[in-house]
Amino acid sequence: AAAGARAAVPPPPPPPPGPRVVRTDEGAVDGLTRCERCGSTEISLNVATGRLRCSYCRYEWQGPSALATSDLNSPIGELSGVVIGSGSADIIPSTDEVLTFKCSACGAEVVIDTNESTQARCHWCRNTLSMNQQVPNGAVPDMVLPFRVPKDDAVARIAEFVKKRTFFAHPVFKREFNPENVMGVYLPYMVVDVNARASLAGQGEHQTRSYTVKSGDSRRRVYDADVYDVVRDFTVHIDDLTVESSRARLDKDASRNTNNIINSILPFDVENAVRYDSNYLSGFHSERRDSNVADLTPVATVQAQDVARHAANQTLEFYDRGVRWDHERVDVVGQRWVSAYLPVWLYSYQQRKSNGRSFLHYVAVNARTGETMGSVPVNQPKLLAVAGVVQVVGTILFALIMLTGG
Repeated sequence: AAAGARAAVPPPPPPPPGPRVVRTDEGAVDGLTRCERCGSTEISLNVATGRLRCSYCRYEWQGPSALATSDLNSPIGELSGVVIGSGSADIIPSTDEVLTFKCSACGAEVVIDTNESTQARCHWCRNTLSMNQQVPNGAVPDMVLPFRVPKDDAVARIAEFVKKRTFFAHPVFKREFNPENVMGVYLPYMVVDVNARASLAGQGEHQTRSYTVKSGDSRRRVYDADVYDVVRDFTVHIDDLTVESSRARLDKDASRNTNNIINSILPFDVENAVRYDSNYLSGFHSERRDSNVADLTPVATVQAQDVARHAANQTLEFYDRGVRWDHERVDVVGQRWVSAYLPVWLYSYQQRKSNGRSFLHYVAVNARTGETMGSVPVNQPKLLAVAGVVQVVGTILFALIMLTGG
């Protein structure tokens, strides 16, 4: 080459393709959502039927399926790369959270604070205005799963749950407990479909015989086993994996709260979710999503690995002495993310401790299945006293058994 000539520099590799976004609010309209029969804007969910109902003429109708779009309902085995619903797009911190709408009935301007709700009532004509189009602040998801368990049923379930635990419950909690304070809350989740390839390798043992060996006055049991190299390589299709998308709910520090209670009432029948319509939220509270897909991908990946490991375990019956995996790998081929509001009846209680700190306890009811789980403040002195009595009784019984040669 000529003196001073510069060697050719290869171009940088192309950036990885971003997620493919599927619009889920196509045709959604902000403002007045009217009853198809009488034109009223007084619309809310009828929990008994799971349908929207007009408060004036009592007409009911069902919103469209959330997964009607073919791109969000295609077979999991065909997934490649990352596909997300438009309501799952990354949150833009600078996005306004307080939005102003013009009432099409009277022309007044109405403010909706998306931190609190996606509906507001016009202060002049009293019509209800709804926000259904998505804005990049996490307030409007792709879909919503309506409440199905009535409040009275949830109150009874919570009361029964606490009743079974009153013996060790803190006396202050027992005095203040009132299940009527339960609230209906839509909690933010991501619903994830995963197409992955799993590869596991290790060693497994199969028992061939067992026998007793005598050594002096002692005997011991000996087991013989064959050792095999075990390899499993298979495709994993995970349908409707639910991942919490609230940073507060993702915090599992047991010294501060009992957020793990929420996960214990899974699963939800998300296949029955409908396209987001703020009328489904009327009369309920909601919590806005504040986590992005990138934040939640490690959580979903860990759960996908657990699913793959469980699937492999179902093929290992021959190795009755167990299998030790030396190599585990799960490669995600494709994934699909859809944001959702899922319904929970929630009773919360803030326990104030003597050191000045507070601790939140929850009793939660899955508002689709009725599954109930929670935590109750414990009377520590009573618990320790009972544990002490049990230990003393156990020690005495053990001593008697030894003395009698039993």
